[in-house]
Amino acid sequence: MSAEKSLPIADKATTQSIFAWLERFAACVREVNFAAARPFWHPDIIVFGTYQELMRSRARWTETQWDNVWPRTADFAFDLDNTAVLVSADGSMATVIAPWTSTGFHADGSHFDRPGRATIILARQADGHWLGIHSHMSLQRGVPQDSHGKRSVKAR
Repeated sequence: MSAEKSLPIADKATTQSIFAWLERFAACVREVNFAAARPFWHPDIIVFGTYQELMRSRARWTETQWDNVWPRTADFAFDLDNTAVLVSADGSMATVIAPWTSTGFHADGSHFDRPGRATIILARQADGHWLGIHSHMSLQRGVPQDSHGKRSVKAR
């Protein structure tokens, strides 16, 4: 029986670049800015999530998942202290396993904690920047799926 190899944890520089990506994307979610968020993701991304079954298309993802969640929630942030970044041996692909937090709104306007988790696969582009090619974001168990916030979309 062979010895198990350790997980391919990203080095500090790679982790920092991906954390910066996560923080910039989370800012787009908080601002409900679809236009600014779009370049973070491949046009033919493969996704699924709380509101969306498996699909291929950033445009459809925006129309279904983003439009059903971002305006109805607030305070979205990745929990970087508890985020893991795994990287391929050649550094061209990374997998991010990240808890996140947000605020949801009951129908009466009161707030509730709305935590979840994400798995994101990123591909490093020729210019060195990261591009999302897969995302699965879902709520933690027991968290209400419906949120009734009514924030405006900054840019479509």
